[in-house]
Amino acid sequence: MSSVIDLLKSHRSIRKFTGKAIEPELMEELFNAGQSAATSSFLQGSTIIRVTNSEVREKIAELAGNQPYIIKAAEFMIFCADLKRAGNYCVDFDKPFEGDYTEHFIIATVDVALMAQSLVTAAESVGLGICYIGGIRNNPGTVSDLLDLPKGVYPVFGLCLGYPDQDPEIKPRLPLSVIVKKEAYNEDGDKEAIEEYDERIREYYRTRTGGGHGISWSEQVATLLSEKSRPHMKSFLADKGFKFR
Repeated sequence: MSSVIDLLKSHRSIRKFTGKAIEPELMEELFNAGQSAATSSFLQGSTIIRVTNSEVREKIAELAGNQPYIIKAAEFMIFCADLKRAGNYCVDFDKPFEGDYTEHFIIATVDVALMAQSLVTAAESVGLGICYIGGIRNNPGTVSDLLDLPKGVYPVFGLCLGYPDQDPEIKPRLPLSVIVKKEAYNEDGDKEAIEEYDERIREYYRTRTGGGHGISWSEQVATLLSEKSRPHMKSFLADKGFKFR
């Protein structure tokens, strides 16, 4: 089996890091690897903000739900979808800026995800650990103010990066039969497969919590989708120029 495939299958989120710094030359290589990801329409609609100021990190950690690894990781970055950079050239070429269409928002957001995941794969290939931080969207306006993000740029997620100081188990994913379908969408056999998967997830959580009560995947996601999730995002994105026409 390919070593790259083995690497991708071994991914874990790391939330404890050593104090070892990442060499500048390695960071540059990781950024180059991330930048080499596919980009729709050659937009290159991603911007990375490296946050090194300890006070700013502490504030972001608080805003993101009190996640201490934001402070302790060797590197903490905010990945932003950026339509401003390309939009600047509409003026130069005497073209109207139409960057508030939903499709442009999707292009930029997908660009960010692809770039980040390429960087993450490169980082994990040299022994680094990562943890994505979606919690920055708890308070995206304040995070944007801290980073001076202009209109046309929004923070998609954060990323902790550093040398791991833990070796957690790999969290099991859904059975392939549930997520890979042939020719058309169907749910044949999904219920039974997910019931078996739920028990694996319960045991995973029991093990991780030292014997505590394990919650199933189905209950976890049902709770997620039954609750309001960051309802402020729609108005925040509109304020940033993403109006979804």
